[in-house]
Amino acid sequence: MGELKTVLIPDIGDFSDVPVVEVFVQNGNHVNAEDPLIALESDKATIDIPAPFTGKIREIRVKPGDKVSEGSPIAIIEIADSGGNTDTESVLRKPDSTEKNKRSEEATSEKAPQVITHAAQTESNENVIKAEVKQIYPASPPIQPAPADVAATKAHAGPSVRRFARELGVNLDLIIGSGPKHRILKEDVQAFVKAGLSRVCVNGKSAPVETGLNLLPWPQVDFARHGPVEIKSLSRIKQIAGANLHRNWVMIPHVTQFDEADITDLEALRKESNTAEKQNAVKLTLLSFLMKALIASLKKFPEFNASLDKNANGETNLIIKRYYHIGFAVDTVNGLVVPVIRDVDQKGVVAIARELSELSALARENKLKPEQMQGAGFTISSLGGIGGTAFTPIINAPEVAILGVSKANYKPVYRDGEFVPRLVLPLSLSYDHRVIDGAAAARFTSHLAEVLTDMRLALL
Repeated sequence: MGELKTVLIPDIGDFSDVPVVEVFVQNGNHVNAEDPLIALESDKATIDIPAPFTGKIREIRVKPGDKVSEGSPIAIIEIADSGGNTDTESVLRKPDSTEKNKRSEEATSEKAPQVITHAAQTESNENVIKAEVKQIYPASPPIQPAPADVAATKAHAGPSVRRFARELGVNLDLIIGSGPKHRILKEDVQAFVKAGLSRVCVNGKSAPVETGLNLLPWPQVDFARHGPVEIKSLSRIKQIAGANLHRNWVMIPHVTQFDEADITDLEALRKESNTAEKQNAVKLTLLSFLMKALIASLKKFPEFNASLDKNANGETNLIIKRYYHIGFAVDTVNGLVVPVIRDVDQKGVVAIARELSELSALARENKLKPEQMQGAGFTISSLGGIGGTAFTPIINAPEVAILGVSKANYKPVYRDGEFVPRLVLPLSLSYDHRVIDGAAAARFTSHLAEVLTDMRLALL
């Protein structure tokens, strides 16, 4: 009998409690390295977890509907060659508190599934560190209601929980932890926030209400009384994305700046480039030129490539990003997903177009990896292929701005004493008014329009 190895969920980014939507193998099946074992559905995409080595499935530890996080066991695989996969083998030992803190603060670069020996599984399962929770926008208002009997002692919590609390503006000294030795868990912070949002002050006394905004209750209507209806469940992506969009719209003071760019010459250049024989392999889209032009504007106005953040003292700072990773919204059957092209400033238009095509295809096939949807400093939402004249895109927290692009149309433009037809592209820039004022937004869109009119400015 070969050696038994337990395959664990690898680093899947900032996700936890991700549901298993499909199990591809059964007990007794033979699998090769990189064969998919299970599929997970996060709030952004479906993720396949591959086998780290070749062997036979001895036991499946998950089933559809189970929720897993980094380190959760998937299956036990019997491998004939115990020495052939030393790169992916690891025997986990019980870490001390220093190691736990270090591991929760430092992001691991290991992307392959972790494996442990079958004999060490019982001990290792107790020491799996959960993936950090999804980042909550740092501008949340502080929650102040405190129990009268809370002792003024230093809170007992790990670094990841402390960071999560800082992002929500929560004072950990006001929370009594439910973990071992009253250690504060992420769930304790969430419960504290929910309790604070569920109460408002009425005549000096706290009173429960339906929402933290003290709004009227949502109307309950029996729609079937008025005619035929159809009940359709929202996809998981739409459900979670909807909650994120709701949070972003409520917590970020949105303002939208509308502008137009004359792209007549740019469109001629794009068509000429696509007909050139050397470019037949890659179709240049307007979005690829737009991303390249956007870098010039982000470099000139760096506060648009930034995020708000609170430090340990509760002070709010603006984090200016010196890297240029651009997200772009892709319409899929399950809802919108936002892949990210990294280091756009270091790539040409052809390379950007190629990556746009590849990531869009992966998004529509639900094959995007977590790292392909993380790290954006600015996002573009383009509806140009569908239509419309303008819209208000919702900022993708923790970013501070997002650019909406509608369909370009020919308009009469007065030039040199006469009206001439020019192809005009509508731009809709939504921005966080706490960081960016109206004058800066107008300068940004004006500069971007100039670059799109003359792409040579993107090279300066």
